[in-house]
Amino acid sequence: MTTTGTLVLLGAGAAVLLFLLHQLGQVLGRILEALAAVAVVFVTLWLVCKGTAIAVVWLVRHWRTTLTAAGVGAWCWLLGWPSLLVTVAAAGLGLGLWRLASVPSFDRVAGRRLRAWWLRWTLYAPRLPRWMRACQLTVPDPGTPVVVQVNPLARTSTAPRQRPRRDQIPRVLGVRSGPSWDEVRVRLVPGQTPEAFDQAARALAVARGVARCQVRELAPNVVSIDFQRRNLLAGVTSAPAVEHSAGVDGSLVDLRRVWSGRTEYGTDWHQSLIGGHTLVAGATGAGKGSLMWAPLLSIAPAIRDGLVRVNGIDPKGMELAYGRRLFHRYAVTSRDTLDMLDELVESMEARKREHAGSVRTVPVTRETPLELVEFDEIGALIRYVGDRKTREAITERIALLTTQGRALGFTVRGYVQEPTKDTVPVRELFPRRVCLRVASRSHVGMVLGEHAYDRGAWANRIGESEAGVGYLFGEGIREPLRVRAGWVSDEAIKALEGFVTGAVPRTTAAPVLALPSPAGHQAGGAA
Repeated sequence: MTTTGTLVLLGAGAAVLLFLLHQLGQVLGRILEALAAVAVVFVTLWLVCKGTAIAVVWLVRHWRTTLTAAGVGAWCWLLGWPSLLVTVAAAGLGLGLWRLASVPSFDRVAGRRLRAWWLRWTLYAPRLPRWMRACQLTVPDPGTPVVVQVNPLARTSTAPRQRPRRDQIPRVLGVRSGPSWDEVRVRLVPGQTPEAFDQAARALAVARGVARCQVRELAPNVVSIDFQRRNLLAGVTSAPAVEHSAGVDGSLVDLRRVWSGRTEYGTDWHQSLIGGHTLVAGATGAGKGSLMWAPLLSIAPAIRDGLVRVNGIDPKGMELAYGRRLFHRYAVTSRDTLDMLDELVESMEARKREHAGSVRTVPVTRETPLELVEFDEIGALIRYVGDRKTREAITERIALLTTQGRALGFTVRGYVQEPTKDTVPVRELFPRRVCLRVASRSHVGMVLGEHAYDRGAWANRIGESEAGVGYLFGEGIREPLRVRAGWVSDEAIKALEGFVTGAVPRTTAAPVLALPSPAGHQAGGAA
């Protein structure tokens, strides 16, 4: 009896428990269903908001493509696609005729924009990421797992191939295309520096298939990778004829902006002859003579009118001797050079005593002309030729002129083949430097600075046929500028000599320093 009652009670209790569990399960099911519905709604809203945000960002980032697609769609909706096809064909034909009629105006207005758009979407956007991965310009993922494969013969470890994330590879922001250069703006990712792109410039040039690549820093996290499509300095650029300056007053010549040649961007290259000293380094036949004579041709009226006095130091007795009458003072031997420098230093001290306390910079006038010292092969007289005391005295006088002459109207322009510190101990006193073709990569750093080669100043790769081509650093920029000095023929030097000494009569006014079209290289002349 007791056992039977116990069993009945247990059965009743189990039934009640099952009923309660059933009711609880139904309540929990309804709660979970409600939570699932809420989760679906929120997830759907989140996905919709995320997709909308991505779409808006894409539309804003590619606003040109967005407007173009919207315009094409609206045109097809309102006027139909045949009219759009006819209009596009007519526009293409018009652009083609425009290009045939005038390539410069077409390229300036429309050509470079069309070329930039085409190159971005057909070349740089799809291929530049692969080039940067090959040049190790991506940020590696330190958490990439390594898979070890074991077989009876060997054990190898490999990393699975994964597509780089957006935070591992730089993104192309835009492309600009000029007559000779393509500028690809790239945003860096965390962990990268512009210096890494500087060091990979040569590899990027090889990847693009061009001879020159340069990296410019536009912002702390944005660089421009510039690829040179055409070499605008391949042809010889002739200096302007001195007859063009016959009717120009010397006071109108801007000594801070003297035409000297052309740049790699197809523009005129101007340099200042006051406010700093210049050191030009280059091997034999690199074109140092062009950098010497081209500016003198440009300032011929100022020399003629006594506003500039040119002093020549010519250890070889050949280069400057061809225009000997142009120079106010002229020296060949070490003894004559020392006497000339002593006279210049004494004149500098006289100006200092006369103008001290009245002006900060002595103006260029006929009473206080710019004393321009052209020191050809400066290393010969301060390192190789003459006795030690004379060489040390010459070095001391050059140091005085380069450290004190800037504000007093004294400018030294030195030319050297071997730019080592032993050859030119006063090298650091020349703030402006030009590096022509040199024999060694180390010479580039000696002339232009430690990281000049990494930034694209490949002066050791200039060909022997490219006389006058060199690199310099512009004021306020960190990238080297490639230039080519204007070529000066022997006849032009003689014409300059006669013009300055009065043998060439002054004629009617002519354009100031007009730049002629590049001409072929003739025999003789400054190289």
